Amino acid sequence: MTRAEQFAGLSVAITTPFQNGQVDFEQLAKQIEFQIDAGTECICPVGTTGESPTMSHAEHEQVISETVKMAAGRIKVMPGTGSNATDEALSLTRHAEKAGADAALVVAPYYNKPTQEGFFQHYKALAESCGLPICVYNIPGRTGMNIEPATIIRMAEACPNIAMVKEATGSLDQASAVICATDITVLSGDDSLTLPLMSVGARGVVSVVGNIVPKDIQAVCRAFDAGDMAEAQRLHMKLFPLCRDMLSLATNPIPVKTAMQMLGRDNGEMRLPMTPLDGDQMSRLQKTLTDYGLL
Repeated sequence: MTRAEQFAGLSVAITTPFQNGQVDFEQLAKQIEFQIDAGTECICPVGTTGESPTMSHAEHEQVISETVKMAAGRIKVMPGTGSNATDEALSLTRHAEKAGADAALVVAPYYNKPTQEGFFQHYKALAESCGLPICVYNIPGRTGMNIEPATIIRMAEACPNIAMVKEATGSLDQASAVICATDITVLSGDDSLTLPLMSVGARGVVSVVGNIVPKDIQAVCRAFDAGDMAEAQRLHMKLFPLCRDMLSLATNPIPVKTAMQMLGRDNGEMRLPMTPLDGDQMSRLQKTLTDYGLL
């Protein structure tokens, strides 16, 4: 058993709906109900997909509190609480714990490019200051620095509540090194790599595409867990064009919010500096959704 096996399967990095520049809590409630009805194990609000970089701390905390209330114990809630300042991450993580969240998704400090010792001390400070299970979100493509496997292993040895890693380095070797040496639950941070990562011991995914087709993402995880590799591969190949578009058309969450708008589940509103897809990108996304059978 891994350290946080209860978070195995599908976690969805949910979008934050806006209306005239303000968080649309009525639409957020509908999104949460959609995930509960789909049987999703966990939702992750105010992460990258939730446009946390464009939200004030007050908005960030309000979305966490309201999400926990709306979930009402029917689905686990693991909000994003990371920052490039340790004190800010502490404040957000403590708020999430007080609000009743089940875990905290903490992105590696970005822009200021800590050393490996800095990463270790950052997460150690969080782990020692709260009781929530912490998921280390390692995404060097956005943060500018990789948390090396040796550092994650050191965290696992020092801090029992550092329980998960959202692995978004794109490296099977890195994931394998962590899985070999720890009992941490590794979750894929890239939809297109969920099945490859599960093949080396990852236990699920924090998904963007799960905003659109959560049951299909969940089916990949369940087929793999049941030992039905042929079905898991079939679903992986079916999902791949959708996963590709969410990553390659434009920066997340532009494509997924646009797809949700096309499907009548969001108005597509984003905050600057996020901007809409252009005409060619819209046409490609529409074709992908149509080919998948969603339109």
